[in-house]
Amino acid sequence: MSEIWQSSASELAQRIAKRELSSLEVVNAHLNRIETVNPALNAIVKVLREEARAAAKQADQRLAAGEAIGPLHGVPFTVKENIDMAGLPTTWGVPALAQAIVPADAPVVARMRAAGAIPIGRTNLPDMALRIHTVSSLHGLTRNPWHPGRTAGGSSGGEAAALASGMSPIGLGNDIGGSLRNPANACGIASIRPSAGRVPDAGYVPTQDHLLAVQMMNVQGPMARRVADVRLGLRILMGAHPRDPWSIDAPFEGPAVARPIRVAVMPEPPGGSTDKAVAAAVRRAAKALADAGYIVEEASPPRYEDAIGCWARLIIGDFGSVLAQLSPMMGADALAFLNTTIQAVPPLADAAAFSNLMVERDGIARAWSTFMADRPLLLSPTWTQLPFEHGFDSATPEGTAATMELMRPVMPANLMGLPSACVPAGRDEATGLPIGVLVTGQRLREDLCLEAAEAIESRLGLATPIDPVR
Repeated sequence: MSEIWQSSASELAQRIAKRELSSLEVVNAHLNRIETVNPALNAIVKVLREEARAAAKQADQRLAAGEAIGPLHGVPFTVKENIDMAGLPTTWGVPALAQAIVPADAPVVARMRAAGAIPIGRTNLPDMALRIHTVSSLHGLTRNPWHPGRTAGGSSGGEAAALASGMSPIGLGNDIGGSLRNPANACGIASIRPSAGRVPDAGYVPTQDHLLAVQMMNVQGPMARRVADVRLGLRILMGAHPRDPWSIDAPFEGPAVARPIRVAVMPEPPGGSTDKAVAAAVRRAAKALADAGYIVEEASPPRYEDAIGCWARLIIGDFGSVLAQLSPMMGADALAFLNTTIQAVPPLADAAAFSNLMVERDGIARAWSTFMADRPLLLSPTWTQLPFEHGFDSATPEGTAATMELMRPVMPANLMGLPSACVPAGRDEATGLPIGVLVTGQRLREDLCLEAAEAIESRLGLATPIDPVR
């Protein structure tokens, strides 16, 4: 019989609802798993032991009393430490914010609690979430469960490592430059970057008022080992909230589309090199979709490299404007990565240059929208190279440039506010590292992205959780 911590969030919710398991049993099983494997990974940086046990007892009492329950009643979840939880610090991984205690939950945390889920731990991230490698100057390095010498990705790396190793069945992260999908790729789990506005984004730290790049491109979203749990999490999190004035109400399922659905497949994205093992994984995923009844064809959306460059100038221009405030809070390696990245992107000269950047974004989005009218889904790598060795991204300017190049497939969805799901599609034979692929779709068509991701998962998915490789 499998261990409790090996079950998916959906399975746990069903077993608790049927009283086959108590919530306290489930929470204790995950607390024991954290104690067993977290020392090797450093994925969870604060364990909410007593709070979780007390909430589990209450959940069991409510169920016994016949009260109505939510879709994740009694199921534990984890929360990245740049997402607000009432009464706890939102540290963003830096000592300067170690005591930045917030008065209220972020909307996504509140919605998970309302669905019956129980917070069990806070997960690690790089300094200010501004790095693709999860090492925090406050909490230290998070290791990849599949390979201790390679990155767990970032910035939601602690979350992905915790999920992949069975410390949590479902969790919360965020994504302005792939931060839900980068670590899902590196750690062999599933995630989705929702469409802009689909899930509310609000917090108190470092400020309630967001930079324009954050307003336009940052999203909150679910992470889990199985696509079904990602779908369940998204349905819980989505919908307008007054604290996010740009969030929207929209149905999860969009209008019917012509079937079989056409998928554009891009094994080797423009703008840089692609590892042969990664390209092969994308082609395997394309075959899996074909076997599931999709029409697949190798094709690249128009202005692909323009989209990458536009994303870089928008985010770097915006974060460059607050570099003086960020720099004193960040560790040396994180700051080296950020400074090198900023220096590599031409600055916006004036207001006219920024206006022209927005005009360029509009044209790129229109070109993609026209392309996707006939091909509602795009299949690509998540990263074009395998997860790198610790510190590679910041040690040299060449390493920083290579890191930005390998993550180029995640950028267009952020620029244009598109949904983009990451799902494992196998492992590299030489290193044992997982390889994830992206299924990116038209705006507000998360349903189609997840449907295709599930077709890939059913044929190529990895057996997780795993015991960390030592």
